[in-house]
Amino acid sequence: MSDTVLDALLDAAIAHVAFDGWSPATFQAAIADAQIAPALADTACPRGAVDLAIAYHLRGDAAMTSAMATADLSGMRYSEKVAHAIRLRLAAAEDKEIVRRGTSLFALPIHAADGAKLIWGTADAIWNALGDTSEDVNWYSKRVTLSAVYGSVVLFWLGDEDGATDAFIDRRIENVMRFEKVKAQVNNSALLKPFAGPLGKLADMIKAPSKTPDPDLPGIWHKGGDQ
Repeated sequence: MSDTVLDALLDAAIAHVAFDGWSPATFQAAIADAQIAPALADTACPRGAVDLAIAYHLRGDAAMTSAMATADLSGMRYSEKVAHAIRLRLAAAEDKEIVRRGTSLFALPIHAADGAKLIWGTADAIWNALGDTSEDVNWYSKRVTLSAVYGSVVLFWLGDEDGATDAFIDRRIENVMRFEKVKAQVNNSALLKPFAGPLGKLADMIKAPSKTPDPDLPGIWHKGGDQ
C-alpha cells in the first residue's frame, strides 16, 4: 500500500517541483492533487518532499535498468557500454529543472549524505546492469569512480544548452580508460614499479569528487583498460 501511495504522491508532485522545488509546499500540493489522506502520506513519506525526491531518483535508476535489459550492446566496447548506460540514465531523468531542484536539495549539508548515497546507488545500478562480477577493492573502486564521473556528467548536463553532453561523457570515459592503462603499464614494469605508489595516490586525488567539478576529471574503474 505504501508503494502505491508513494507513486501517487510522486506523480502528483512532479507538476509542482519546477516551481516550488522539493519543498513542504510541493508535498502538500501533492497530497491534495492525489487525494491522499495526510496520515497515509506521512506514513509513506516521513520526511515529506525529501522522500519524494529520493523516490524520483530511484525511479530513474529503475528506468535505466529496465532500458539496459533490452538494449543491444553487441559490438560495443566496455567503455561504450558504460557510456550508453549513463546516457540512458540521463534520458530517464527527463526534466532538467526537476533534477536541478533535487541537486540543490541534496547539496544542503543536512541532505548531503542522502545525495551521496543516491549517486552511489546509480553507479551500482549501472555496474549491475552491465553484469559486473568484481569483488573486494575492485567492486568499490568501480563504483567510487563511476559515482564521480556520473556526478560530473549530471552537472554538465544541467548547464548544457548546446547538446554537448554526449561528447562530455565520451571525454570523461576516455580519461578513465587512459589513466587505467597507464597505471597498469606502471604496475607491470620492473623499471616503473617503484612509482606505482605515488601514482596510486594521484589516482585517489583525481577520482575524489570536488566541490567545484573539474570538466576533465578522470578516474579508474576497469582493470586492464578497455575491451
